[in-house]
Amino acid sequence: MRIAAGYRAYSTGDVGRLREVLAYRRLGFGLREVAKLVDDSSTDAIAHLRRLRGLLLERRDRVDAMVTAIDRELEARAKGLKVTPEEQLEMLGARLYDAIGGAYPATRRTEPRIAAQIWDALGDAQTVLNVGAGTGSYEPADRDVTAVEPSAVMRGQRPVGSAPCVAAAAERLPFEDHAFDVAMAVSTVHHWGDPIAELREMRRVARRVVVLTFDTDEAGWQGRFWLTRDYLPEFAAVLAEFPSLAGMADAIGARTEPVPIPWDCADGLFEAYWRRPEAYLEDHVRRAMSVWTRVGPEAEQRAVRSLSDDLHSGRWAERNNDLADLTAADLGLRLFIA
Repeated sequence: MRIAAGYRAYSTGDVGRLREVLAYRRLGFGLREVAKLVDDSSTDAIAHLRRLRGLLLERRDRVDAMVTAIDRELEARAKGLKVTPEEQLEMLGARLYDAIGGAYPATRRTEPRIAAQIWDALGDAQTVLNVGAGTGSYEPADRDVTAVEPSAVMRGQRPVGSAPCVAAAAERLPFEDHAFDVAMAVSTVHHWGDPIAELREMRRVARRVVVLTFDTDEAGWQGRFWLTRDYLPEFAAVLAEFPSLAGMADAIGARTEPVPIPWDCADGLFEAYWRRPEAYLEDHVRRAMSVWTRVGPEAEQRAVRSLSDDLHSGRWAERNNDLADLTAADLGLRLFIA
């Protein structure tokens, strides 16, 4: 609409829309992505503001984390200490999932048998918050799902038609108390800074919690899986500071149940190829597993060489002949249900 003098008159709605467009552009979104976000009919003005707030908080947190990482590296180098690959990624301002997320579509997808167990645990919940949602695996299609994902790389790979995704992190969920019937998290808790506090944050925003995680309570847990037992002992250090399963369960009043991994698991998680060892020799398979980034290239290359040698010599088959007839294996995956 234009006034008599020929100038355009902007309505309140126009100003709000312009603000959203400019904010998304300043955050680095492309025009097509901005148009999709702004024209999303399922998102009202308040939801847009919450999304923008989450994105701005993420930007602030990333800058703060980068400054902290640079200070830490400067201090380490001044002392002549070695800087780990993960610390180098932090210095670049890259979160772990930003670094590995590009490889996810090739091998990481929903495994129907694991999904069935997760979805059964959701019970009759209709509103679901998926925390650390990644590219959207395991999100139930028959529920009202809201996703939370801090990594822009992951968010950018969510398929068309997937649940709306908020740029936020588990430690500060931008939702009211008990806003959802259930909050779920799949294979992400071990990357959180304070898992117990963040599980409690999930408990705050939802009446129930369902989480797929990993058990390190059992004595000798590193020996459950031949890859960590025989080729990658560094895996133990990756989870050295991970809270106990019992401690996490107690924090939110959860019970736990084992989640067997099928021999032909469709989701290329770290333990997925326990009966298909040749897969671990493939670079594109390993790139979608955060473990390899965290142990560093030296440990990875040594493990791959040793495994390759043992596969060619027959030593791997001799050591693991008890796996040949198994259709599923308990390798430590656990489901929290609270």
